[in-house]
Amino acid sequence: MTGGEAARLSRGRRSRAAAALLFVVIVILAAAFFRLQVLGGGSYELQSRNNRLRPIPIPAARGAIYDRDGELLAESIPGYSLSLLPAPPDTARVTLDRLAPYLSLTPDDVEAILERRRRNPQLPVLVRDDLNFGQVAAVEERRPEFRLVVIETHPRRRYPAGSVVAHVTGYVGEISEAELDSDEFVEYEAGRIVGKQGIERSYESLLAGAAGTRYVEVNARGSIVREFPSDLARAAEPGTELHLTLDLALQQFADSIFPEDDRGAVVALDPRNGEVLLLYSHPSFDPNLFVGGISEVEWAAIRDDPRQPILNRAASALYPPGSTWKLVLATLGIRGGTVGIDTYMPTSCRGALQFGRRAFRCWKPEGHGPLDLSSAIKESCNVFFYQLGLRLGLDPLLSGVDGLGFNQATGVDIPGEISGRFPPSRDWYNEKYGRRGWTEAVVLNLSIGQGETEQTLLRLAQFYSALATGESPVVPHLLQSEALQQVREDWAPNLPEARRRELVSALTRVVNEPGGTAYWHRPREWTLAGKTGTAQNPHGEPHSWFVGFAPANDPRIVIAVIVENGHPDNQTSRAVPLASQVVSRYLGSEGIPPDRALEDQAPIPVPGVSAVEGGIQ
Repeated sequence: MTGGEAARLSRGRRSRAAAALLFVVIVILAAAFFRLQVLGGGSYELQSRNNRLRPIPIPAARGAIYDRDGELLAESIPGYSLSLLPAPPDTARVTLDRLAPYLSLTPDDVEAILERRRRNPQLPVLVRDDLNFGQVAAVEERRPEFRLVVIETHPRRRYPAGSVVAHVTGYVGEISEAELDSDEFVEYEAGRIVGKQGIERSYESLLAGAAGTRYVEVNARGSIVREFPSDLARAAEPGTELHLTLDLALQQFADSIFPEDDRGAVVALDPRNGEVLLLYSHPSFDPNLFVGGISEVEWAAIRDDPRQPILNRAASALYPPGSTWKLVLATLGIRGGTVGIDTYMPTSCRGALQFGRRAFRCWKPEGHGPLDLSSAIKESCNVFFYQLGLRLGLDPLLSGVDGLGFNQATGVDIPGEISGRFPPSRDWYNEKYGRRGWTEAVVLNLSIGQGETEQTLLRLAQFYSALATGESPVVPHLLQSEALQQVREDWAPNLPEARRRELVSALTRVVNEPGGTAYWHRPREWTLAGKTGTAQNPHGEPHSWFVGFAPANDPRIVIAVIVENGHPDNQTSRAVPLASQVVSRYLGSEGIPPDRALEDQAPIPVPGVSAVEGGIQ
């Protein structure tokens, strides 16, 4: 083979190799093109669509809340909210600074919004959800400046009854960072409106509904181009309507008669089924202030108010129960066979009982003289109950009270209820005071509802419900529910029916016989059975109590009232007339026939100051 032929052969091989290599490259490029354009086209199309689409949450309308007669307590009305779409931090800040004068945003407001945006940079951040029409118009007129802004019509909470039902309904607000981290709100997102207190919080899962989603198309700068119809969009589902056991008219009546300058609470239960008819705390606050976010000035005014309007005094405040506690002693004494209704104590009341070196006084300085248990309840004689406590003994008293649930919450279906406080055993005293730091004399103060005991108004109402029926009380509840009507406590008075009726008779004497501590304020048409109480208070005048039920022999309502500092020396108890009026109003509105004889329905005289109504009872 000549040199020329060898060269031609070499060039041919190189040409074929180059052609083969080119073919391979073309095949690879074709395969890559096929993968990108055909196999991966859907994926890239989706990414492209996602880059230009923004999800916008659609808030659900919360379920309305009604009272037992269908009266509206809470509703959702149309409102306006403004949100900022995801954007670079500098862009977001500039937009918020431009919005500030139109939306009354302070520098602190802007920083708080930016902080929320930093926690969820891929989601729209809520700026305001309480815009008025003028603010909406101001932003819309300047739409070219605010292309990253979305204005939504959304449900806004309203409480028509305002402060009258604030401690029952509670209020709503934007979900907090701590709530977002909790298991309760695991499926919620930032900016969501949730129940904060009361029924709004207890039944959040029913009231909230399910938020929806819509999509808008944005350009490369993040500005909204148009609404985008998407198969991923879904409508919001409104929350469930709730019907409560509360009687709004009775609640409003209690508010109208409660002394404006006083503090306290009123609770009414149906003893047959545990329904809460009335739960009123005074003073109160307007829950509408919290809708859309309360201002710092308004919140400071409520928070720093020495009258503590946020405090639910019916379920979240503790008070010495005073003489309303004497029925607890009477129940334990009769149940254990220590006393009967006609038992007299060895020492007649002469105004005090000497125990060791100390004289334990009765509220009546001159004394009551000899009394049996029924008359001691009627006249609220401390000396009788000092001796009953000593006869029971400290350990049986402590264990007996603990067995009646006084160291537990009632379980009412609103948050914030606290447990009562009563020493469960003598170990409690040893730990608190040391073994030599106390004596058996503590039993005397405990016997009249003083000393180391504090209870809630709701707990005392529940105990008197048990006395009214003789059964384990139903757990008090605000939601109308047949299931809740079946839930009972695991304790009962455990009194023979004849003995229970004897106690009811004694309570009837308190209100309906001359000399009874509530006689001057008895209802005209119905027989009210109950017990007054005047609890010593180290911070001022004694607190005034009344707990009872009516009609006495067929109870339809249990009433409990506390007025802080409501029984100054030589003045009438302020709790008793409140209780009497609420009972009369409710029984009359329910059409319950009067059970008092006609001759007993004469107008009740307005009392002057009397010895019976002064002092500690």
